[in-house]
Amino acid sequence: MPQFNKRGNRIRASDKSLVFRFSAGSLLLLFLAVVMLLNLKTIITTDWKVISLFQDGSVHLTVTPYRIMTIVLAALVCVLATLFYRRFQYDRVKHLFHRQKLARMLLENGWYESESTQDSGFFKDLPATTKKEKITYFPKLYYRMEHGLLYIRTEITLGKYQDQLLHLEKKLETGLYCELVSKELKDSYVEYVLLYDTIANRITINEVQAEHGSLRLMKNVWWEYDKLPHMLIAGGTGGGKTYFILTIIEALLRSNAVMYILDPKNADLADLSVVMPEVWYKKDDITACIDRFYDGMMARSEAMKLMENYRTGENYAYLGLSPHFLIFDEYVAFMEMLTTKENAAVLNKLKQIVMLGRQAGYFLILACQRPDAKYLGDGIRDQFNFRVALGRMSELGYSMMFGEVDKDFFLKQIKGRGYVDTGNSVISEFYTPLVPKGHDFLKEIGRLSQNRQDGQAACGAKDAGTD
Repeated sequence: MPQFNKRGNRIRASDKSLVFRFSAGSLLLLFLAVVMLLNLKTIITTDWKVISLFQDGSVHLTVTPYRIMTIVLAALVCVLATLFYRRFQYDRVKHLFHRQKLARMLLENGWYESESTQDSGFFKDLPATTKKEKITYFPKLYYRMEHGLLYIRTEITLGKYQDQLLHLEKKLETGLYCELVSKELKDSYVEYVLLYDTIANRITINEVQAEHGSLRLMKNVWWEYDKLPHMLIAGGTGGGKTYFILTIIEALLRSNAVMYILDPKNADLADLSVVMPEVWYKKDDITACIDRFYDGMMARSEAMKLMENYRTGENYAYLGLSPHFLIFDEYVAFMEMLTTKENAAVLNKLKQIVMLGRQAGYFLILACQRPDAKYLGDGIRDQFNFRVALGRMSELGYSMMFGEVDKDFFLKQIKGRGYVDTGNSVISEFYTPLVPKGHDFLKEIGRLSQNRQDGQAACGAKDAGTD
């Protein structure tokens, strides 16, 4: 029975006018209740036996100004109730509209079976003059709204409409104005999970948290870097890419993560060199940093196997080690600065990092305006399990980022908006964490970096005193 309840509301053919039926039925009951309440004294004191004695059998009611006023008041109460219900029960209103749209989707696409029957009308002895459609089969489609997510489940019966029901994602996204989060095929049914009111799941920079191998970026979006390592960020000027990277840096500084930051254009990220270590913007320094990052990964991989509590299959976190992040902004621009030989050397190191870094806890965050296949070839791009495209991009840019997918990308003039693939091959709308006006990244990151250095110095002094 609990499993049955989780399916939600069954979508039926009659739901094509669900909003009207619900509104008309509810408001009619409310209208009659208000009229009766305002005329309660009259109803109680009326002698109903006398009314039935009229010879023509009709009921004669005297129209008075008071009765007209009660009707007007009842109508006004119905209008106010409608406004309040829409204001304070908005999700329930959307619930009705969604169910109505789903019913109309099935009917207008003809995904049902019916037969024609003769309608003889009221007089049974007369020949039938009209035909009436009787639905003999209607797909089992269920709708449920829970915690800001829509769960739409449809039964798979190997029937003639199976292909259509297995590929509803585009219709659901555009028709319900939601974003697909996941699509899971189970025994005898497929379940679509969509994010309802995506922007309401946006969080502030103070809510971004890195813990237990995951980085929270929206209420429902986590980058699980321990399971799905490496992030690829793309976006043009003004898309919010830099603020997003700075938000990640600030959040990781609150954890025990070690960071290496590369900014070959000597722009905003390069300014962090005055408040934290391992920030580079010159070509030779960047190349040397990549080499050190790679060497550190290989050295840790060897050292982990020599640790007393090492177990095959366990990662760095099990051994109490800190994650390391190489944050590389304007990656494509840097690769274009290099000679062919230098290019091949850097590409080879990065390929080794994305292939081997997960278990050792060495992760790569690459950012660029467009992920050109020339510098992300040989399967490297496929190793970036978390991908974010911010701002406006061309269709070619989206295909470079997410591959050839059956997805409509829409432009909204909202700073920090884009699309994300969290590693499940489902592309959803994404909003970067909100940064309060006047927030000083340089000052806050400097404070966090100084606190970390002070903490490390205190630990070093304590260890020295113990010795």
